[in-house]
Amino acid sequence: MSFIPTTPVTVKDSNGIANPAPLGLCAFGMTTVLLNLHNAGFFEMNSMIFAMGLFYGGLAQVIAGIIEAKKNNTFGLTAFTSYGFFWLSLVGLLVMPKLGWVAPASESAMIAYLSIWGLFTFCLFFGTLRLNRALQFVFASLTVLFFLLVAGDATGNPAIKHLAGYEGIICGLSAVYTGIANVLNEVYGKTVLPIGPVAAK
Repeated sequence: MSFIPTTPVTVKDSNGIANPAPLGLCAFGMTTVLLNLHNAGFFEMNSMIFAMGLFYGGLAQVIAGIIEAKKNNTFGLTAFTSYGFFWLSLVGLLVMPKLGWVAPASESAMIAYLSIWGLFTFCLFFGTLRLNRALQFVFASLTVLFFLLVAGDATGNPAIKHLAGYEGIICGLSAVYTGIANVLNEVYGKTVLPIGPVAAK
């Protein structure tokens, strides 16, 4: 079963389980847009970003991943659950030092953190080559985002971090588009918003 249906389908599968991919994609995408509005310099890091990362980007994606497991979708399980816990871990990295629980992560630690997530995303990108063009763009742009953030931290250049913010906004919006396309294509039973399905080989 694919991560996102490549042809219009009914809202539920034969087991009565709805498609969780739109939830996961929108949770990831909307949270990514809001964080990267901060990275681009539009506003400070604040409780709105923490709350989105904890509840929507974090918990909602984990829930989507668990449902994907019930649908026997290994890619969806791996992606949604992993990125859900990415958001939870990121909130933890930022909040726990403020609570006095642990020392803040060093610059080199954050570079390692972002690098390993960039590598993980790059590996998952190859899975999207069998799925659809929309997901390929999401994962390719997310890989670029992680490594732009790495470059920004490694060089200390604020211009690179701002560039990463704008690129992250595009990445997040592409995920929201893919999620909403999946919803509308299912509801209307036809392609309302194209996602570029890849021909099966």
